[in-house]
Amino acid sequence: MDIYTVSFFGHREVEGAAEIESRLERLLHDLITRKQYAEFLVGRDGEFDLLVASAIRRAVKQYGCGNTSLILVLPYMKAEYRDNEQSYLSYYDEVEICSESSDSHYKSAIQVRNRCMVDRSDLVVCCIQHKSGGAYKTVQYALKQGKQVRNLSDRNL
Repeated sequence: MDIYTVSFFGHREVEGAAEIESRLERLLHDLITRKQYAEFLVGRDGEFDLLVASAIRRAVKQYGCGNTSLILVLPYMKAEYRDNEQSYLSYYDEVEICSESSDSHYKSAIQVRNRCMVDRSDLVVCCIQHKSGGAYKTVQYALKQGKQVRNLSDRNL
């Protein structure tokens, strides 16, 4: 099976969330209906991550193709996950703990996890609205790796 992997990165706070979500929904429609199998890698570290996970779940339900997987990638074992594992597993298709970042210093763990997600991805979808922060650094890394990047904040989408 041909698996197309997409990772998502954005700032903790999103300006113009309704417009971003509309662009995301159009992109998800294309990915779900045109790809043999789409694997969606998400974090859970801010507003954009939650917006993405929710939009993916709605799109999967709407299109009902059965050709997707929503995977939460945690940088290390978090108490919130450990204490609510069943709730997480009922929302996400899979939950992974990134082995590379779980061995890292906690201050760098999210960035290490993000790079691992980029390395696995065919497409990086982001919501970058300013040139600073972890999401911005991750997208710069993706571009250096030659990954295809789509910024949902770009008005030309």
